[in-house]
Amino acid sequence: MRIFEFHFNPKLKEDLVLDSFCYEPEKAYEKRLGDLYIVGLLKNTLPQNKRLLKRLAEIIKEKYYSSRTDSSERALKSSLKEANKFLDSISKSGDVSWLGNLDFFILSIKDSKLNFAKVGDIKPILIRAGQITDIDKKVQIEDLEPYPLKVFSNIVSGKLAEKDLILVLTQDIFEFFKQEKILTKIAKLEFFDHKQFKKILNGQKKNLNEISGIFLLIQFIKETFAGKKQTISEKNLEKFSLKKIFAPVLKIFKKLPKKPFSIKIAIKKKKKGLKGIKIPRIKFRAPKFNIRIFKKTFSLPKLKKIKGKKSLLSQNLILISGLIILLVFGFAFSKFEQNRKIKIYSKQLEEIQEKLQLSESFLLLKDTNLEAFQKSNLLLEESWNKILIITKDLSLLPKDFTNQILELKNEISSKLLKLNKLEQIENPELVFEFNRLDFVPHNLLVNDDNIYFFSPYLKNIYDFNAKRIIEINKVINSAIKLNNSALFFSKPDKLIILKNNEIFESEIQIPYQDFEFSDLASFHNNLYFIDKKIGQIIKYGFLNNFEWDKPVSWLNQKEEGAIGANSMAIDSSVWILKNNLIYKYYKGEFQKEFEINIFPNPKDLVKIYTSSNLSYLYILEPVQERIVILDKKGNIIKQFQSEKFDNLLDFAVSEDGNIIYLLNGLNIYKINL
Repeated sequence: MRIFEFHFNPKLKEDLVLDSFCYEPEKAYEKRLGDLYIVGLLKNTLPQNKRLLKRLAEIIKEKYYSSRTDSSERALKSSLKEANKFLDSISKSGDVSWLGNLDFFILSIKDSKLNFAKVGDIKPILIRAGQITDIDKKVQIEDLEPYPLKVFSNIVSGKLAEKDLILVLTQDIFEFFKQEKILTKIAKLEFFDHKQFKKILNGQKKNLNEISGIFLLIQFIKETFAGKKQTISEKNLEKFSLKKIFAPVLKIFKKLPKKPFSIKIAIKKKKKGLKGIKIPRIKFRAPKFNIRIFKKTFSLPKLKKIKGKKSLLSQNLILISGLIILLVFGFAFSKFEQNRKIKIYSKQLEEIQEKLQLSESFLLLKDTNLEAFQKSNLLLEESWNKILIITKDLSLLPKDFTNQILELKNEISSKLLKLNKLEQIENPELVFEFNRLDFVPHNLLVNDDNIYFFSPYLKNIYDFNAKRIIEINKVINSAIKLNNSALFFSKPDKLIILKNNEIFESEIQIPYQDFEFSDLASFHNNLYFIDKKIGQIIKYGFLNNFEWDKPVSWLNQKEEGAIGANSMAIDSSVWILKNNLIYKYYKGEFQKEFEINIFPNPKDLVKIYTSSNLSYLYILEPVQERIVILDKKGNIIKQFQSEKFDNLLDFAVSEDGNIIYLLNGLNIYKINL
């Protein structure tokens, strides 16, 4: 940690008091809460309030370090309550001269965790890798409540990365630095120090003499905020011991007789042709075994044969000993392999934890910097993929190490789900359940205040409001909403329109002989069909009285993005969903494509929907029991997932975008947004 305090002309005005306080704990019980930094400025100061800043800082410090908690955030909240009580007591005594004149900033840092609160116009700035971020935008100061007085309210928390710079500036200094582009010059420095800063201020002395204020700069270095890493050190690994491994074998051999032995082979029945042939006595000695393991030589004791009836027992003992040696070798190799994996995985866990720490530091900027959010999410996904590989070997690892891996896996999963705004719905609201004997829906269409259900396997439509089945004698392949009516399409060219409980029929001209319908959408009553086989979108312009013009190719050329498309939606642009990519087209021309980077990673996205009056893209993924909501730049807005979404078939969104209806088997659920 490197701290720089600059006080500019503190005595320029008699009624202006300014000061900064840096508390770096020395006692053990203080170190658990980290460092505390305070910057204060009081304008229009009365004589009795000359020491107000110092008294307020001391109260905050005393309460902060005396808090019975290891959480720096909770300790800061506790100290702010005490500060509010102190200021409230002053105001009740009749001294309210400081109200509206007090600028006060409190910053706590524990390891890489940052918390701050403020009142007034003091400006905190974060500089990371040359990028300047106004983290003050995250603070929303509430109006002062008279009694009890609430001066300090919100606390902002975040994570810091190595070499981050935190700049705390009073208002006049901030405006001057901004005007003279001094912040930009500081951001370009590879290493901040007094000499470099003086060079930046060269030529500004005259202007600086006219303003008062404080500039506090805190630079973080790795040694200061490196988080605790959970690792298994090598000293905790079980040492490989040849003596311990071969102890059972040695015990067996020690029991064997030490005299040499011979074996006589006698044949009781002599066969013809073998008469007169003597069978020689066979002598042999047990060989000496030299076993070389990990550059260490171990010699088994010399075995000697036993004469007579004990020969069979001796042979069996040799065989058993050989088997034991093989088992011992297997056990030794297993322990060696386990220790090797622990060392490798311990190092990988350290790398994962470093990624987690860096990810949390990017989250500090996520509300003001989209790139920071994406980097944080990417780091978490990389950590997730790496730890999934490690979990495949859990059965080979000791229990305590396995528990450590699983805890880290759960932590990563929790962070990813939170960052990707996934909401688990335990009991989604059930709207209706179909009776299988009456009607089995496969798709739905929301039109104004009504819902229609249909299926490519049935020749009728279910009217939800009227609770009746409408016979149309045609299979329905798709449906869309028109102005004050619902349109149903039946391959290859039939249109059925429902309006005010009346049924109208129409036809369209088939665009070409091998036209293969894939999906249908509408915009301003114009119809758009997509042929995913050749990658073309066909447009039918609306005429009147449910009549449409001749088909024309909407895309100026066949597009790769349209080939094999899963689904299509239209607002003023055409959105095509293909695998986990979204392609955007406008006026027949390709605009852009973006990948759907969310967690859990997409497996099989089947439908996309939007309209001109909706701000978001809605995407269905039955295989992961969820519906995903993105903005039209591809950023995650919300995800809804439920174990009861186990047979998702289709969905629809209300016209105002406040309700999502989900068809799950025979059940209709709704989600209120």
